[in-house]
Amino acid sequence: MKPGHAPEGSRRAFLRTALGTSVGLTAAAGGAVPAWAGAGRGKHRRIPRGGIGMHLYTMRDALARDFAGTLEQLAEIGYATVGVSGRHGYDAAAIRRMLDRAGLRAVLEHIAYPTLSGDGLPRALDDLHALGAAWPVVPSLPGAMHTPDGFREAARQFNRIGLASREAGLGPVLFHNHGSDHVVMDGRSLYDILLAETDPHLVAFELDVYWAEKGGGTKPGTYFRRHPRRFPALHVKDMAADGGFADVGSGTLDFAAMFAHARVGGVRQWLVEHDTPADPFATARNSYAYLAALRY
Repeated sequence: MKPGHAPEGSRRAFLRTALGTSVGLTAAAGGAVPAWAGAGRGKHRRIPRGGIGMHLYTMRDALARDFAGTLEQLAEIGYATVGVSGRHGYDAAAIRRMLDRAGLRAVLEHIAYPTLSGDGLPRALDDLHALGAAWPVVPSLPGAMHTPDGFREAARQFNRIGLASREAGLGPVLFHNHGSDHVVMDGRSLYDILLAETDPHLVAFELDVYWAEKGGGTKPGTYFRRHPRRFPALHVKDMAADGGFADVGSGTLDFAAMFAHARVGGVRQWLVEHDTPADPFATARNSYAYLAALRY
């Protein structure tokens, strides 16, 4: 490195901040920054560049081969943040160092429900601090809990987990949905039980828009309007014509109409995800280009 020159990752981080990345998620868990902050002044809003992230499950095969190099490539594409899902043998501190070198920031981590509802909770919250992330996320509930009573028990546990997270100086616990969470039982969807029976200060939601649509229930935009500020993060995943997965912007979902209500929903992070990408880097490039250009 030449004297007086910052490392490449540091230069990228500085430039991204100068271009407005700071309007994304604040490091402090409760520091809400609205989705529309920093948006263009014209008739249509745009997603803040600091709000466009990658959920790392999409990149799992590449991460297994070269974790640091994969993060560097995501930063080169333009991503500002990541959602962590699987550590590939690294601890939280090591991942934080790689993120810092790449000029990226972790905003959340997916952590198994038994870990957060059991004795692993204190360590998980410590690891979130080490990552520099704000939100612990329950990625799914055990199949045996997919009943109204099971989701009511989950709601009780989420309130407890969220309180511990808040007391640790982090954000609320988030829940990530799948299609089965939108099943209607006894006249009410399971997902709606969580929305109704959790404390909004302690529990929020990482809405996977693909699964919300495929579940056949309430549309994402309607969720945003009915439950203001409860959706700080999204999994932005597109649906192919055959119902499978697609790169964001290449499928059938109307993201512009959906995101028109993102402000009231409290969205601060738009995390790209594709469950089965043929080429994860092509998916990352295509999806970022679409979201960066989108006006809604």
